[in-house]
Amino acid sequence: MVCAKLKPAVSGLEKEYAGRVKGQNVDATTAESKKVIQSLGFDSHGLVIRSAEGKVLWKQKDHEVKMDDVHKALKELLK
Repeated sequence: MVCAKLKPAVSGLEKEYAGRVKGQNVDATTAESKKVIQSLGFDSHGLVIRSAEGKVLWKQKDHEVKMDDVHKALKELLK
């Protein structure tokens, strides 16, 4: 799974879920990224959990991202 829009609050996910989660920062200001952000229903940014194939499995937008929700989603998805 890939967590896009990696920030300090989520940077520990790769260590916590070692070998099972990869994090990636995405520049939200590029033309291509703006299209992706819009397609995800985000205003300007967010957090996305994708499968290894790129399928969106879970997302939270903008300033609504709650790390408790992220952990809950990852635990469920990684069963």
